[in-house]
Amino acid sequence: MQNTVLIAVADGIEEIEAVTLIDILRRANVDVTVASIYTERKKVCGAHRIELVADCLIDDCKNQSFDMVIVPGGLPGAENLANSTDLVEILKNQVDQGKFYGAICASPALVLEKHGLLKGRQATCYPAFLEQLGSKAAHPSLRVVIDGNCLTSQGPGTAMEYGLAIVSTLCDKTKAQTLKEQLLAA
Repeated sequence: MQNTVLIAVADGIEEIEAVTLIDILRRANVDVTVASIYTERKKVCGAHRIELVADCLIDDCKNQSFDMVIVPGGLPGAENLANSTDLVEILKNQVDQGKFYGAICASPALVLEKHGLLKGRQATCYPAFLEQLGSKAAHPSLRVVIDGNCLTSQGPGTAMEYGLAIVSTLCDKTKAQTLKEQLLAA
């Protein structure tokens, strides 16, 4: 059975993170749904003025089941994602069901921690936001942190490594290693 992942997008997201994760997961044959947090538009404009068109609206995803839900970072993207009541509800349901969820860059702090989704979990995020994680912050040198069903990463430069960690977790290590070699990743 094919794994399913929801990646939420909003104005101001870090484009490298969103696109890298979408690309790597689709190369691994994961069924990726990209959802705009907005009620009437699929197009979002990233932090660096790159426009992305989502597959659907977040409202379309509220009653669906996903193996993992991921939120990219960026500013003000992480703040916009944190303010989406639909996305927060989906994330809370994901946690309640013991399913995988994750965030990268500012989003572990501004989305997950803000909404109480890191209880009992270690995490990482963009270095400027580590203080907001408090005692939940893993060692600052860790680029990707996997704690149970929660996967977090530091930022744009760690997006490929994070994507491969997700593939390793959702699919298997062999598939992740094969992708790593094909992508010439370090």
